Parts: sequence; C-alpha cells; structure tokens
Amino acid sequence: MNNPSSENNTTVNIDVKEYIFKVLAYWKLFLVTIIIGLLVAKFMNSYMQKIYSLDSIISVKEVNNPLFSSSTNIAFNWGGASDEMETVKVILKSRTHNEIVVNRLNFYISYFKEGKFRMVDYYGYTPFLVNLDKSKYQLYNTLIKVEFTGEKTFKLSFSPSEENTYQLINYNANKITSFQTETINFDKEYSTNKPISSPFFNFSIDKIMPIDVGDVFYIQFNNFDSTVKANRNLSVTSVTNAASMLKLQKEGVNKRRIEDYLNTTIRVLDSVKQVQKIEYAVKTQSFINELFLEEEQRLRLLEDQLGNYREKNNIYDLSSQGAEIFSEAIALEKEITALKSTVNYLKDLRSYIQSNTNFSRENLVPATVEIQDPKIVELISILVTKSSLSESVRGYAKENHPDVKLLNREISITKENLQENITSLLTLNNQRIALLNEQLSKYNTKKKTLPKKEQGLITFQRDYEISEMNYNYLKQKRYEAETAIAASVSDVKVIDTAKDLGQGPVYPQPKFNYIVALMLGIIFPLFYIIINELLDNKVHTVEEIQKNYAIPVLGVVGNSPGKNNLVVYESPKSTVAESFRALRSNVQFLFKNSKSTDSKTLILTSSVSGEGKTMISINMATAFALSGKKTVLIGLDLRKPKIFDDFGFPNDVGIVNHLIKQKSLEEVTLQTEIPNLDLILSGPIPPNPSELLLSKEADDMIAQLKKEYDYVVIDSPPVGLVSDSLELFKHSDAIIYVVRQNYTEKGMIKMIDEKYRNNEVHNISFVLNDFIIKNRYGYGYGYGYGYGKYGNGYHENEQEKSFFKKLFDIFKG
Repeated sequence: MNNPSSENNTTVNIDVKEYIFKVLAYWKLFLVTIIIGLLVAKFMNSYMQKIYSLDSIISVKEVNNPLFSSSTNIAFNWGGASDEMETVKVILKSRTHNEIVVNRLNFYISYFKEGKFRMVDYYGYTPFLVNLDKSKYQLYNTLIKVEFTGEKTFKLSFSPSEENTYQLINYNANKITSFQTETINFDKEYSTNKPISSPFFNFSIDKIMPIDVGDVFYIQFNNFDSTVKANRNLSVTSVTNAASMLKLQKEGVNKRRIEDYLNTTIRVLDSVKQVQKIEYAVKTQSFINELFLEEEQRLRLLEDQLGNYREKNNIYDLSSQGAEIFSEAIALEKEITALKSTVNYLKDLRSYIQSNTNFSRENLVPATVEIQDPKIVELISILVTKSSLSESVRGYAKENHPDVKLLNREISITKENLQENITSLLTLNNQRIALLNEQLSKYNTKKKTLPKKEQGLITFQRDYEISEMNYNYLKQKRYEAETAIAASVSDVKVIDTAKDLGQGPVYPQPKFNYIVALMLGIIFPLFYIIINELLDNKVHTVEEIQKNYAIPVLGVVGNSPGKNNLVVYESPKSTVAESFRALRSNVQFLFKNSKSTDSKTLILTSSVSGEGKTMISINMATAFALSGKKTVLIGLDLRKPKIFDDFGFPNDVGIVNHLIKQKSLEEVTLQTEIPNLDLILSGPIPPNPSELLLSKEADDMIAQLKKEYDYVVIDSPPVGLVSDSLELFKHSDAIIYVVRQNYTEKGMIKMIDEKYRNNEVHNISFVLNDFIIKNRYGYGYGYGYGYGKYGNGYHENEQEKSFFKKLFDIFKG
C-alpha cells in the first residue's frame, strides 16, 4: 500500500450527493414529523375558535336639500362637507356611538350552547329572545341554564355561589350591586312569553321559532362598558381615494352577531347624521316661532292703532306728494333695518368666535339674517368641522398629539381669517347705513312740509309697513325651517350591507395550517440533521476515514450480536465471521511490506477503551488458527485485561508472572479449544506495566514466540491513553488500529495519523468496527463483502432487532 504522507494538505470538497443521501436516510423521521404535524394541524383546525369576518360599504357625501339655494339661510349647514370622511371614521369608533348600538341590540346578553370543545356563541340561532326589564336588576356574569321542558315551558337554573353572594346589574343605571342570600340551588320552571320576576332576574323568554323539547341553552348578562369596549374594534377604511366610500369590517366568532352589529351601526350613524343635519333648522325654527308670535301681536296692535287714527282724524289716504315721500322713505328704512340686523348679527358672531374654543352645533345661536359674503359662510363651515373633529380626536389622543396640534393650528388660522372678513363686512355695512341715513334725513325734511294729520298717518303707516315686512320675512323663514326638517336628505348611503354569504373563517385557515404543518414537518428534521451534523464528531463511515486521514482502511467488521467475542469460532457462517476472514486475506498485503519472512506479528490497538480492540484480536487470531496456522494470542493490555473471560480462563497467571521471572513461558501458555490457537493471558495487574512491556524480558519473549508460531497476535493497550503500544510497534509486521462506528471521535485518531504521515509508523491500517450501513437495499455488513438482503442463504441470520431498537433507529437515521 502507498503511504500518502506527502499529502500534507487535503482539499475539502462538499459531496452534494452524499449529503442528499444522508438526509434521505432519515426518511422515516420526516414521515413521522410530517404525520405528527398534519395531526396537530387537524386538531388545531377542529379545536381552535373559528373567527369570521364580514364587511359593509357605505357612501359618505353631504347632500343638501335641492329645494334650497346657497343663499338660503336655513339650509346653511355649519358642519360642512370638509373632512366628512374622517369625522365619520371617528364617530364609528367613538364610545358614545357604540354605546347606542350595543344598547339597541342588547349585545350585553350572551346566548350559548354547549359545544364539543367550548361554549358556542349562539346569538341569532336560538329559538327565543330575552326581553329584559332594564329598570330592574339581573344576575350578573353567571351562566343561566335554559332547558325547555315543553313547547311553552322551560326551566331556569344556575350554580350556587360558594359564599352565597351574587352580583346583580341594572342596565338603565349601569350599576352593579351585591346580593346576599342563604344557600340556594336555583331550579324553577316558567312559561314562555310571560314576565319572570325574582331577586335574581327580571325578564321574559319570548319564543320566536319552534322549540324542541329537551333543548338546552345558556344565557349570561355581561358588563355594559366591557361589551362596548369589545365592540369598538371596528375597522373603517377608505375604499378608494377617488370616491367618498368607506368599508366597515368586523371580526368575531358569530357571523350573525357581526352582521347585526355592522348594519345597526350604519343605521345609528345615519340617524345621528340626520339629526345633526337638521339640528340648525330645528333651533332656527324654535327661535323664529318666538319672534313670529311677537311680531304677529305687534302687527295687530299697529293695525288697530292705524285704523283708530284714520277714524279719529278722518284721513284715510295720503296725498300724491305724501304717498311719494312715504314710498321713498319706507324703502330706505327697510334697507337700514335689514343692514342693522346684519351688523348686530355679525357683532354677536365675532364676539362668539373670540370667546369660545368649542364650535360644535350645540353652541350655535340661530340667526334670521342672510350673510352677504359667501366667504364667511365657507369659513364658518370649516371652523365648526375642524372643531368637531378636534373634539373627537381628543377622545383618544392627548394635547401634544400631532393630529391635535395640526387641528388646533388650522382652527387658529381659520378664526383669524373669519374675524378679518367679519370686520371688513361690518365696515362696509356701517358705511352703507350712514349713507342711507343721510338720504332718509332729506325725506324727513320734506315730510315736515305736509299737513300735521298727514304726517301722523305717514308715521303710523310706516310702523305698520315695517312690522308687516318683518312678519312676512319671519313667516317665510319658518316655512323654510319646517321644509328643511321634513325634506332632509341623508348623507349616508349603504352600498353593500353586511350579509352572511357562507364565508369561511379567516382564522384558523385549514389549508394554510396544513401547509405550515407540512413545512414544519420537513424543516424540524432538517434542523435536527444539521445540528446533529454540526455537533457530531464521531466516525461513521469508511468514506469519512478515507477523506480525512492518510492511514488506509483495511476493512470493516459488523456488529456482533453474540454472547461472547468468539464469533468466528462459534458462528462461522455469520456475516461477522465472514468479515474476519476478509480481514485475514487483506492483512496479507501488510505482511508483504514486512522484512520478516517466517512468523508474522500483528498488533492491535485503538484510541480508547471500548472500541472493540480485544474482540478484533480474538477473532483475528481465531481466523489465522482455523486456516491451519499455528497462532498465539497475547494479552498485553496489562492495565485492563479482558481476553480471559471470553475463553473461560482465570486471570491468575500470565505474562506478568513470566516477565517478573515467576513462571516460564511454557507455564503461562494455555491451549484453547480452538485448534492451532494458544493463549497467553496478561495475569495479575502490575504496579509498573510500562516498565514490564519495555523490559528486555518482553523483547525476548516476543522473539521466542515468533520462532514457535506462524502468527503472533498482540492485544495491546489503547494508544490514546498510554504510550505502551507505541513502544510495542517495533515488534510488529502489521498494525491494526481499531475504530468503532458512532463511538470513536474524529480527533482521537489524529495523533496516529500524524505519526503515519511523518513516517514514524508503518504498515498500519484502520479497521472500522461495529459497522452497520443502512441504504436503499437494506442492511449490510462489511466493506466490499456486506451483501445486505442479498446475502440471505449464504450466512446465518442475525438476531432480530427489538421493537424499541427499531423505533430508536427511525430517529437515529
């Protein structure tokens, strides 16, 4: 054999095919983990609470009553359309809005039916409804069993409290109180659709569908605030940026509960928006009604005064000159009166804006004048909308929140712009009033040229005309307010209602869980294999030895299931015995390199104890002896002798006795039952084994045995523990270094390999012991002679593996 000592550097090549087959060797592990993963996924899909999701789409766009123009004061909506979408989003998630929805649906009442794994939410599926008397107390947070004993009768029961203390809740007052009673086991029968009155509950069970006798349901009265909080997790998103449409989405365990909540929250939103939309008109209507009644009484009084004056002074009509003066003066006074009303309103509006920070509709004072500047109307709309949005945002954000800061800054800018426009309009109106007063004074001078009676008639008739003008104006405004209330148009339109169309659960997702289980069933074994490979420093295959070490491999020996180490002798037809005969043939190549021509000396060693060195020694010696060669087996492992036990000899006398000159060589040599095989045991353990093995007596003994025997087989100590074997190598014609599969660590045999590379050791080869290879053809032993399942009939059957051993091998790979 060639000595590759010159190859000091080895190139590391990754054999992809080898790793693929290594992974495939764990196919049973993959199969088991995948099956377990799929079973877990199936269990999760069946056990985990199913979560459903429904959605609804609405359009949010301010629609004004088509009966009114932009100049109509009553149609003026201080909420405006600006940020309408954001406002609606905040409203839908607000506590107040959701309190209305929860209260309208009585969502604080839970309906259950006992399921396979848990109590199932049976809202919308029960054949009855609970009709609460909300003004009275109900048993709080306790499961109440409803068992139907007949078509119109049922029995109520609940488990008694350990401390005889129960909590009761009143939903009108939203108050929880305690109730102390004696030990009670409540179980009473009642009739459907009839009120139940007791210290624990006050309601009726109203039948809405046919009832099966024996059906059992459960009801529970929950905390109102907690129910509202649990239902505020509504998702509100814009459908597109190009349209004023919102998508409302909600998740839950009961599709009917989700469906009712989404549709009801939209109806509540619509009603709230309707109220907000006509709120200004309602306030204005009330305000106008008061003014209208006052003006009506004043008009009647002036009418009576005018009639009395005419009769008393016998003057019924004005002269042509008086009629002309009256007509021109009354027109000026009407315009001055309207302008003064506008000025007073603008002053009040400016004062209101300066002294308030919250500009919600509740704080508005209705007006009966028209605002000439449309810019003021627009700014007021923006101001009120921003203020309303700011108040809504403060419900879930602090003052230092970026959204609140931005809104406050926008409100401040809008207020400044609005006050500037109001001031400018006030200046223009005051200038116009001054000009009209100058013109009016000229007509008053002309009036003085008329007769006294005609001047009095003009005064009474002027007062009557102005009052009549105000009366007709207020009458028109009252009509506009009533029409605005009656003909208001909703800003919220439902595009898609929430509806159960047989949607599957969004969680858990069976297909997704099965895919994840399949992936994990593959990934976990891969991680196991990778970690096992990274942490594994054992020798497994002949190929590993050939790749990493220069010492050649002489052969392999399979696992021996026998009771002792005499495999070749006691089981000559076994595959293990065949492997030793193959080793006997292969070792001749090592002997050819030896200078000795007669007797051959074979030394067996290993790295540490437990690698099967003694077993190999015994069977190699047996193989030589059975071939007709005179062979002697020497146990030179003086520290831990083992050979004696396999042959059934006591270890009282041996080499130690000979080396200390107590016994002759003939006296310590034993004949075995195996033909041509003699045995020399180690004898008692000496205090100085190294000195004995290095003595001249040891050299003389080996020389003498080489003269008497064809083969001298020496079982030497492990070189990884003591240096005795290295000293014995000088007597060898060949050296077998035993490596045990899945036992010997790769680093242990580096030392002997380095000595081989440095030409300090010659004629040495590795033998891989306890070797078993698993491949697609089955199990086989040996290196070049392990036939696997094809060896059946040529060798004796090996001992069948136990069930637990096979199970362990599944994960071992």
